[in-house]
Amino acid sequence: MTVPRWQSARLALGTASALGLGRFAYGLVLPAMAERLRWDLTRAGAMTTANGLGYLAGAMATAAVTRRLGIVATFRLGMVLCTVALAATATTTRYPALLASRALAGFAGALVFVAGAVLAPTTVYFAGTGLGIVLAGAAIPPLVGHHPQHWPLAWAVLAVASGLAAAASWTAARPTTTAAASDRLVRPVRRLWPVAAVYLLFAAGYIAYITFLSAYLAGRHASTAQTALTWILLGLAVMTAPTVWQRPIRHWPGGRILAVLLGIIAGAAALVLLVPIPAVVIVSALAYGATFMAVPAAVTALVRGATPPERLTDALSTFTVIFAAGQMAGPWLAGALADHTTADATLGWTATLCGIGAVVAATAVTPTPRYP
Repeated sequence: MTVPRWQSARLALGTASALGLGRFAYGLVLPAMAERLRWDLTRAGAMTTANGLGYLAGAMATAAVTRRLGIVATFRLGMVLCTVALAATATTTRYPALLASRALAGFAGALVFVAGAVLAPTTVYFAGTGLGIVLAGAAIPPLVGHHPQHWPLAWAVLAVASGLAAAASWTAARPTTTAAASDRLVRPVRRLWPVAAVYLLFAAGYIAYITFLSAYLAGRHASTAQTALTWILLGLAVMTAPTVWQRPIRHWPGGRILAVLLGIIAGAAALVLLVPIPAVVIVSALAYGATFMAVPAAVTALVRGATPPERLTDALSTFTVIFAAGQMAGPWLAGALADHTTADATLGWTATLCGIGAVVAATAVTPTPRYP
């Protein structure tokens, strides 16, 4: 299926909002919230775990929602719910309420991610995440860097940006011939189980880096300008992913592309631990940013190639459930580990799990038959 590039670009506002703003921008607000609300890293990580739990629930619900509402309405609903969740986060300091709002953002993110991946199966769609990260990186550090009490204002700004993204993408969502869901949830076909294992390791590992990166920088007394620059460059790197990885994703064997991508992510996290200086942090953020959203794109391409078109929505929902399970556990476990050791453990967590995932991809993932 061919989707016009301009349409993919507008639909990419879905990942910009649901992922860039709704999920990853939390890492920028985390240090201010932790300071003002007196959180340790376990509690801070649990906020991302709540987001992952909501994402898991959304992934499990997507097939049923699309059967009832259609793929286009599901995408739009997710965009609206994401905006509501971000706005709600700005209105309370109560920890349970904050957990609930982060869970709602995760639920909305899953609806947007799966529906958008069916509507616009392109690397441009996945790279939209970078736009959200760039916007958050430019706006949030100046707001909270020297005034952590302004963290609710940061969430309000994110909500406004998410609402604008929902409006701009509204008419870009159009039905496609492959968007129909089947009558039952399809479990991943057996030949894709190694891909599922790699995706689980990636999900549990990658999220710790971007969740705790700002906390790591704050712990090393990085300036507001350095934090903002790091995030902006990371987001810009995400936006280059279609140029860098589109051809390899199409033509390299599945195991090879996944091994390379996860190997780069593992190396980027390990690099900061080995040489913790500002220039190296920038290099690490660039390598991580240019790579991490290419993994869902590569996995989506593998699933699409091995799945009949009429079952694609359900198959992608199932893989999103797997991804959500890993993403839900990773931040909480990494945060708990860091509380008992040092903040560096969060980056070590990413390096270790993604490194193992790269090995599994290289040795166990084989090419699958392709459906047209």
